[in-house]
Amino acid sequence: MKIEHLQGLISAPFTPFNSNGKLDVSLIPAYYTFLKQNGITGAFINGSTGEGVSITLEEKKAVAQAWADCSNHDADFKVMVFLGGTCLADCIDLAKHAYQIGLYAVSMTAPFYFKPANVDMLAQSCIEVGKSVPNMPFYYYHIPVLTGVNLPMFDLVQAIDGKLPNFAGVKYTHEDFMDFQSCMSYENGKFDMLWGRDENMLSALVLGAKGAVGSTFNYAAPLYYDLIAAFNANDLVTARALQQKSINMIRLLGKYGGISVGKAYMKMVGLDLGEFRLPVKNMSADQFELFKKDVESLNFEDFKSK
Repeated sequence: MKIEHLQGLISAPFTPFNSNGKLDVSLIPAYYTFLKQNGITGAFINGSTGEGVSITLEEKKAVAQAWADCSNHDADFKVMVFLGGTCLADCIDLAKHAYQIGLYAVSMTAPFYFKPANVDMLAQSCIEVGKSVPNMPFYYYHIPVLTGVNLPMFDLVQAIDGKLPNFAGVKYTHEDFMDFQSCMSYENGKFDMLWGRDENMLSALVLGAKGAVGSTFNYAAPLYYDLIAAFNANDLVTARALQQKSINMIRLLGKYGGISVGKAYMKMVGLDLGEFRLPVKNMSADQFELFKKDVESLNFEDFKSK
């Protein structure tokens, strides 16, 4: 399989729920259109931002089907499905489903309850799942802050190389730039390394990153495309200023409760996708009013997705 190296911004969409907390896939076609009109080149669905660990197997398939129904005609929009990590049988089931409905790629994390003892055990887990869809790109999703599994990705790509022909690369959501650069350089850039820390994008661009997956691309894509353009023009003063805007925006996630604040930002751009499921905390109505004032102070209107 010839592995494509993806470029541009790939959104990590939120899973839409109604006011009763039930899945509402009817919102996904409008969501896809919104992302497209803001230059987004793909979607990484059912991941951390999409609450993949909080939705059922049936719900994951329903979300995947909804994205397939509205985007499969679009060769310029790649949909990747997060499979999970704790139950490899479920991961294989979801991978086969994603292939059957015509999506682009699949991805999994390390098992995070019974954790792999070493890189070889993690590689075996990836190979077991990846070989179930031999004609579909398979990405490992490195996010040790949530999985608690912080093994070097440079070691993992070496352990998998030659044993899983459809291994495409890594969605890298960590801050180890030495490890990331080593993966980027491995075998003259053989594998696709997708950057996953929006607040550190400029540093990843310096190392040669061309594609990124992020949650804040949902509602602030113009900011990041301006940052990339400034970097490509060697205007590092502007690029640093834009990265700081990104950081200031992301700081509000910590101030108001974490990952669920992303859905509050989505309300600010006109898409009400409901709230996060337990155990994630959502902000109160009073907090949302304070949040809106803080967002306005960022001059959010100047760089938000529209």
